[in-house]
Amino acid sequence: MAALPPYATIGDRIWHYTFLGICALIFLFLIFPILVIIPLSFNAIPYFSFTHKMLTLDPAGYSLRWYHDFFTNPNWQGAVKNSFIIAFFSTIISTFLATLAALGLSRSEFPYKTTIMGILISPMIVPLIIAAAGMFFFYSRINLQGTYTGVILAHAALATPFVLITVTATLVGFDKSLTQSAASLGASPARVFFEITVPLITPGVVSGALFAFVTSFDEVVVILFVGSYKQRTIPWQMFSGIREQISPTILAVATILIFISILLLTSVELLRRRNERLRGISST
Repeated sequence: MAALPPYATIGDRIWHYTFLGICALIFLFLIFPILVIIPLSFNAIPYFSFTHKMLTLDPAGYSLRWYHDFFTNPNWQGAVKNSFIIAFFSTIISTFLATLAALGLSRSEFPYKTTIMGILISPMIVPLIIAAAGMFFFYSRINLQGTYTGVILAHAALATPFVLITVTATLVGFDKSLTQSAASLGASPARVFFEITVPLITPGVVSGALFAFVTSFDEVVVILFVGSYKQRTIPWQMFSGIREQISPTILAVATILIFISILLLTSVELLRRRNERLRGISST
């Protein structure tokens, strides 16, 4: 937020700092439940609460045993492997399809743009439990239920809207005069696309791919319907752990996922700023 101008009145200053305080309280309200998980993941005993030794900062109250369990337990490591495999391939598929769709929908002469856009982003609107049930019955008929292919395609369908919206937002500020100038100078459509369009929309595509990866990595409802034990992911393992055997290992995994999410969001923000710089260069 910008600093107050020198001519700001006392009322302006009061409102300014009151507004900052309200924003800080809302931010704390949203992030506090997440912050609580981090110290609890170092609890030396298998409880989901702060012990007296933890509150008094006694080193004996803290331990890395739950992180050790996560990195050595074959069930957790299998879930990690599945999560990365499924998220990687679903991200590739969703990014490819959504980018092509965004490029097509960005053309002014494309018919029924609003209708098609609504259909493509419908996975974001339809409740996951309904989508999961529909996928389960459909996959059962074509023998994809309980397979890696089925889970990857299901996650790709859920992630495609996020990539589509991100790339479409990037194309809104795309300077079409650049492609027109290149075409008028004799460049072929393929050369215009790969040397002008692709570099300018790459930050948006990568940002959408990161959102798609996170969407697949965190998804638990659909995989419970269309997956099997062989495709058990980290969210599925955490969900099962809460129902069957409560272990602070879940808190350790949650802490690791928090830091992974922070890194991904930081990457998205850096890409957004780079995209804005590219837009500024293209508009000059």
